[in-house]
Amino acid sequence: MSGIRTLDGVDVAGKRVLVRGDLNVPVQDGRVTDTTRIDRLAPTVRELAGKKAKVVLLSHFGRPKGPDPKESLEQLVPTISKQLGLKVAFAGDCVGPEAESAVAALNDGEVLLLENLRFHKGEEKNEPDFVAGLAKLGDLYVDDAFSAAHRAHASISGITEKLPAYAGRGMEAELTALDKALGNPAHPVAALVGGAKISTKLDLLSNLVGKVDLLVLGGGMANTFLAARGVKMGKSLVEAEMLDQARAIETTAKAKGCTILLPVDALVAEKFGAGQTAETVSVNAIPDDRMMLDIGPASVEAVVAKLKTCKTIVWNGPMGAFEIPPFDTGTVAVARAVAGLTKDGTLVSIGGGGDTVAALGAAGVENDFTYISTAGGAFLEWMEGKVLPGVVPLMQ
Repeated sequence: MSGIRTLDGVDVAGKRVLVRGDLNVPVQDGRVTDTTRIDRLAPTVRELAGKKAKVVLLSHFGRPKGPDPKESLEQLVPTISKQLGLKVAFAGDCVGPEAESAVAALNDGEVLLLENLRFHKGEEKNEPDFVAGLAKLGDLYVDDAFSAAHRAHASISGITEKLPAYAGRGMEAELTALDKALGNPAHPVAALVGGAKISTKLDLLSNLVGKVDLLVLGGGMANTFLAARGVKMGKSLVEAEMLDQARAIETTAKAKGCTILLPVDALVAEKFGAGQTAETVSVNAIPDDRMMLDIGPASVEAVVAKLKTCKTIVWNGPMGAFEIPPFDTGTVAVARAVAGLTKDGTLVSIGGGGDTVAALGAAGVENDFTYISTAGGAFLEWMEGKVLPGVVPLMQ
């Protein structure tokens, strides 16, 4: 992506390079259950170590209120070392004498992980003294944590005022992919947005209708849009207080030339849960004692037909209550269709957000999209058109 300072041509040999990663990975019984974030940090660390930099890793982990052994990054060292294929040393603090001594002991090409940034309140408050303590440890700063880019914390934005700042390879890949999705995309562009509520994605929807040619809605928010059109939704989840906002978004979309595609049929049941008897009905014939929990086959067919005319799609949120079969059917079918179009080379596909990543994984297509972002809040705020504190300092 142009306009971002990358590691290309940067001389790092013998220099102390602070690398902000996101090592806030899931841990169960002392074992890391998903190494995705570590794996995406690996190319940057390996490159820097290979170029004889002294690599100093920074990250938060959990939400500690202060130093807490259960939230220590030390427990991740064996897994990080294994995934990087490099020996990783550890320091029991991220600022102060212990951190300074550990950094001073580093040889060229070695890697050091500092203790959890959030053990200090200065991290989240972006306090000048804490920023200065971090900056004292390095000669250069590399941000490889897009998933934390929406936070104006000391290790994300404060430190960029003290040290030359560059995007790591993971950050570079993320920004390049997002630019293809909404920054400078190939048209026609589709956005597929699911999830339970309009209220949590109002800014997102308002931004998208001005940027995309097609907005496909699923999940509970589609229920609210259907209700705003006068459709009787039975016991389905509907945000009655958001009907006017839904109508306003439709009005704006029409003015901007954005087509909103809503479900035409629904998979309904008496309640959401395992073992429910589900049936497919028209959205205009949802029984009073049933709730819509997924889009139906006719809706899938309509969505796929529209996507075949598009060149770019950005996806955030499932089409239905995908956690329990058979209410995953619509999400899986659309996901596999998008994956197929991507593999055919006719569609650039970008997905992101926690539920989205899980849903695409459940569909078995997590490796078939052009790019899948592991970021949650940062991905959503980027889609909302907001300025990200962690990205601005990397701009040339």
